[in-house]
Amino acid sequence: MEGKKLPEDQKKFTLKELAQGNGAGGQPVFIAYRGRVYDVSDSPLWAGGEHMAGHFAGADLTGEFPDAPHGEEVFARYPQVGVLQTSPELPETQEAEVRGAPPGFLDRLLKRFPLLKRHPHPMVVHFPIVFFISTPIFTILYLLTGIGSFETTGWHCLGGGVLFTPVALVTGLFTWWLNYELRPLRPVVIKLILTPMLLLVGAGAFTWRWLNPEILAQLPYWPGKVYLALLCVLLPLVSLIGWYGASLTFPRHEERG
Repeated sequence: MEGKKLPEDQKKFTLKELAQGNGAGGQPVFIAYRGRVYDVSDSPLWAGGEHMAGHFAGADLTGEFPDAPHGEEVFARYPQVGVLQTSPELPETQEAEVRGAPPGFLDRLLKRFPLLKRHPHPMVVHFPIVFFISTPIFTILYLLTGIGSFETTGWHCLGGGVLFTPVALVTGLFTWWLNYELRPLRPVVIKLILTPMLLLVGAGAFTWRWLNPEILAQLPYWPGKVYLALLCVLLPLVSLIGWYGASLTFPRHEERG
């Protein structure tokens, strides 16, 4: 986008006019980036003029964009409604009041530990994903090669997935509350359904293998088959959870928001 000539026939917004598009009281949701003003009113992630509990409509967000987890291609999904005049119309303090800020204690906590704002869930969620994907892979390697250490490694990975899933769930709930205001977004609802299922299947299989270490030796009889099926179910479950989680950070092109 940088280097492209701005359209000359579009409305020219002052900062004061831009601030009126803050999403409050039925107002449209406008944001500015690199001199362009976009209407993001259709995005559920900008409901009420606030995004990720830290970005506010009616303002020039060019300086905040480097913190975003997505690229400039996101603006292709929304109409450009004008261009931004470079001369300031609002004092800096007044502009800050228009944009708003997180309340009291939470604001101070996030300023002191900015890691808490976005990174806890994306950081820990990779652990159960890797562990649960590794579990059926190492188990199948054991069945193909007969090397017992592969089966043991698969069981240990299963335990790691069970251990870290509650941590990922708690941090996910925190992120949902902090950044999405507990809005019932479709990817979040699906993740809230699938994650307990993943934990139940994982914990059940881990306990079963703990109580019966030779369960895979019972193949092709039903206990071994059921146990192996439980391990294989982990792969699509964790993949779906990861897919919908990623869709929040990197929305698919055909989706708005």
